[in-house]
Amino acid sequence: MSSIKWIFGYINKYKFRFYVALSAVLLSSLISMVNPYLSGKLVDEVIIKNNGNALIPILGSMIIATILKTIIRYTYQMTFEFVSQNVIFELRQNMYNKLQELDLDYYNKTRTGDIMARMTGDMDAVRHFVAWVIYNIFENVTVFIFAIVSMFIINVKFTLLMFALTPLVAFCAYKFAKQANPIFFGIREQFSKLNTVVQENISGNRVVKAFAKEDYETSKFEEKNKAYMDANMELANVAQKYLPMLNALSNIFTIVMILAGGIFVINEQLTMGELVMFNGLIWAINNPMNMVGWLINDAQRFIAAARKMKILVNEETKIKNPIDGIEPKKLKGEIEFRNVSFEYDYEPILKDISFKVKPGQTIAIFGQTGAGKSTIINLIERFYDATSGEILIDGIDIRKYNLQALRKDISISMQDVFLFSNTIEENISYGVSEADNSKVTWAAEMADANNFIQKLSDSYETVVGERGVGLSGGQKQRITLARSIIKDPSILILDDTTSALDVETEAMIQKNLNTVYKAATCFIIAHRISSIKDSDLILVLDEGKIVESGTHKELLNNKGHYYGVYKAQYGDYLDEVNGEKNKEVV
Repeated sequence: MSSIKWIFGYINKYKFRFYVALSAVLLSSLISMVNPYLSGKLVDEVIIKNNGNALIPILGSMIIATILKTIIRYTYQMTFEFVSQNVIFELRQNMYNKLQELDLDYYNKTRTGDIMARMTGDMDAVRHFVAWVIYNIFENVTVFIFAIVSMFIINVKFTLLMFALTPLVAFCAYKFAKQANPIFFGIREQFSKLNTVVQENISGNRVVKAFAKEDYETSKFEEKNKAYMDANMELANVAQKYLPMLNALSNIFTIVMILAGGIFVINEQLTMGELVMFNGLIWAINNPMNMVGWLINDAQRFIAAARKMKILVNEETKIKNPIDGIEPKKLKGEIEFRNVSFEYDYEPILKDISFKVKPGQTIAIFGQTGAGKSTIINLIERFYDATSGEILIDGIDIRKYNLQALRKDISISMQDVFLFSNTIEENISYGVSEADNSKVTWAAEMADANNFIQKLSDSYETVVGERGVGLSGGQKQRITLARSIIKDPSILILDDTTSALDVETEAMIQKNLNTVYKAATCFIIAHRISSIKDSDLILVLDEGKIVESGTHKELLNNKGHYYGVYKAQYGDYLDEVNGEKNKEVV
C-alpha cells in the first residue's frame, strides 16, 4: 500500500482529471448493465409477448447505450493516459534531479545498470499502472458489483447458486499474489544485473577487444541472461499454476448458468428473458475473474518497481548543502587543512593532514598510488566531508559555503578524463554559462589544443564520440584542461592532467598557466617530477600522511622519499643538484 500511496502523491496534482475519469469509469460500468437488461426485455416483450411496438424503442436504447459507452470509455482512457504521462514526466524529472544531488558515495556503491533499470523498465511499469491497471481494477470491480446487484434484482436464488464458487476464486487470487510478490523483486534485480553487464561491455568495448575477451564477455552475459530468464520462468510457473484455475472457475459460471438456468426456466422460476439477462451479464462476472490474475501480475510488477524508485527519490545525500550557505562573489583562494582525517567505509585514507596555502600559490601533491592525493582534492571540492578536522577556504569552514557557489569558483581537470557526446566547443565551454568563440579558442590555445582542433573535419564543431572516443588520450586531456581554464577560477586543480602528454607539451602548457593564472591557487597532482618542480610547495604523501613538505630543492636536499623518486626518474648522475648537466631539470 505504501507504493500506491506514494504514486498517488504524484497523481494528486491531476486529481480533478483523475477522479473525473474514475467517475466516467463508474458511469461506463453502469451503462454496461443496460444492454443485458434490454436484451431480456426484448425476448420477454417482443418475442414471447409478440409486442412489436416495443422493438424500435428497445433497439434504439441499446444503440444509444453502446455509442454513449464507447464515447465515455475513449474519454477516460485518454484522460488516464494524459495523467500517466504527466506523472511519469514529473517522476522522471525528480529522479534525474535527485541523481544530480546525490554525492559520489552513492555512485561508488550503486551499479549503473541498477540506476538505468529504475529510469527505464521501472518507469514504464509505473506508467502502465497509472495509465491502465488502475482503471482496469476499478472497472472490473464496479462491473462485477453492478452485475451481482442486477442478478440479485432479477432472481436471488439463482444468483446465490451461481456464486457458490466465489470463495475459491478469491483464495486462488490471494495465493497467486502472495507467491508472485517476491518473484517480481527477483526479476527486477536480475534485470538490473543484466543492464550492468551490457553497460560495462559497451563502455569498455576497447578493453574487451584489446584483450580478445569477447568469448568471456559473451559467456558472462549468457550467465546473467539465463538468470533473468530463470526468474521470469519462476513467475511463469506460478502463473501456470493459478491462472488456468482462475480461468476454469470463471468458465464454470457459464456452465452453471446454462444447466441451472434451464431447470429454473422449466420450473417457471425464471423467464426466458431473465435467463437472457443472466447470459448477458455473465461476461461481467467472467471478465473480472479472467483478468484478476493479469491485474495481480501488473500490480506486483508496479509494487516492485515503485519501491526501488521510491528508495532513489528519498535517498539522503551525505554532503548537505547548508541552508543560507555563504555565496561569495569570488573566492580569494586561501586554503587551510587543520588536522584533517578521512575514512571511507571505516578504512583510513588520510591521517591528520595539516597545511596552509596562500592565494596564488602552486601546491603539488606527490606520492605513490593510493597515498591519498586525489582524496585531498575531493575534500576541497566537497565531494566528501572530512571525518575529523577542518578545511578552511578564505578562513571559513568549507561546510558553511553554498555547494554550487563553492564549486563554481573551483575548476578541476580530473584524472578520469570525460567528454560528453557533443561538439568540442560545447565540451570546452561546459563550465561557463556564456562563452564566445574567441574565449573558447583562447582556452584551447592555453591548453595547446587549438592546433589539433583546427585540423579536425569540423574544427570546434566536431562532434566527439561517447566519452571522447576517436580522440587520443593526450587530445582528450587537453580539451578537459581547456574546459577547466575557461572558467577563470580562483582555485585550479589539475589531477594528473598531463600524464598522456610529452614533456615538451607539458612544459609549454605549464608556462601558459603560470602566465595567465598568477592570482589563482593551483593544485597539481602528478607522478612526474618535471610537472611539479616549480611549485611553491610540494606535499609528499605516503599511506595517508604528509611525510615531507617543501620546495623542490629543499626536498632534494633532505634526501628523503622525494629524493628517492627523483633519482629513480632521472638517474644517479643528477645527485649534484646545481651541476651544469641538470640545469634543464632542476
